[in-house]
Amino acid sequence: MSLRRKSRELAVQVLYQWDVHGDTSGWMDDFWEQNKVHPEVRAFADQLVHGVIDHAEELDRVLAHSAENWSVSRMAITDRTVLRVAVYELLYLPDIPGRVTLNEAIEVVKLFGDEQSGAFVNGILDRILREDPRLQAKAREAMPSVAHD
Repeated sequence: MSLRRKSRELAVQVLYQWDVHGDTSGWMDDFWEQNKVHPEVRAFADQLVHGVIDHAEELDRVLAHSAENWSVSRMAITDRTVLRVAVYELLYLPDIPGRVTLNEAIEVVKLFGDEQSGAFVNGILDRILREDPRLQAKAREAMPSVAHD
């Protein structure tokens, strides 16, 4: 398993708890005490966690716009959490190719979600990548057959 995959898995676990509790006080130190990892794993996980928390409202707006017939609050917490991490990566981490973000999100949600989570996450992320004007370069790289103006 790659260091970044492990980071993503840990970030999803932390952000799941954040979604449930509404904050990270009282349990985050315990989480990292119980999950001793390579410093690079922790650093990338922390970057994802803080990025998602800092941009949660914007990430949820992007998700709400792209999730037909689904409100963000109705999504399974696991799916919503993986989607937030992936959208944060797409929008704020230009060094990560869009295809990598999509593939990683699908693999992580398969680990934590149900049998339908992979298709659900893939569909929403694919739509975001194709339709969000800020992601044209990542969309061209990830889906070369998609024409963009």
